[in-house]
Amino acid sequence: MTTQELTDLRNSILEGRYQDALEILDELDGMSRKEIIRKIESYLIRMLIHLIKNQVEQRLTNSWATSIRGSIREIKKLNLQDNKTAYYIKADEWNSTINRVIEDAISDASVEVLNGVYSPFQLVEIVDRDLVIETALKLLALMYEYSPENLSRVINENLVLLPGGEDWKQGS
Repeated sequence: MTTQELTDLRNSILEGRYQDALEILDELDGMSRKEIIRKIESYLIRMLIHLIKNQVEQRLTNSWATSIRGSIREIKKLNLQDNKTAYYIKADEWNSTINRVIEDAISDASVEVLNGVYSPFQLVEIVDRDLVIETALKLLALMYEYSPENLSRVINENLVLLPGGEDWKQGS
């Protein structure tokens, strides 16, 4: 919110132009919502990159698990609206959100998968996109089911099911 927008809002209220004030508030609300969605998508891409690395490399590291877990926790915080009862992205809307960013995640992952041996063009052919999306959807669903206090534990229990997850659990 800029100083000019606040000044316009204040003047609209003081001058009794309530419709103008409501329009300014709607515009500010829309800008805020877009910024929150942008941040959620950023964490989502980060999570997808690590799921892609896990799928291609067939292993799970502490760093990747931390990134996946941290991304889901941050998405949960950002996704819950101020009223604490509604979400910006509802549980049944993740498929379209993931499909909107999956290409970015694959391209970005090409730098990291096996230390960058694949170009984005090669990696898009290697990655089982449907499996990555399915795994992401399962992990994202957890944030609607579990409290913040239990979420990390439940995510860890699900990460063990990924390729290399049992080795990660055993610390090897």
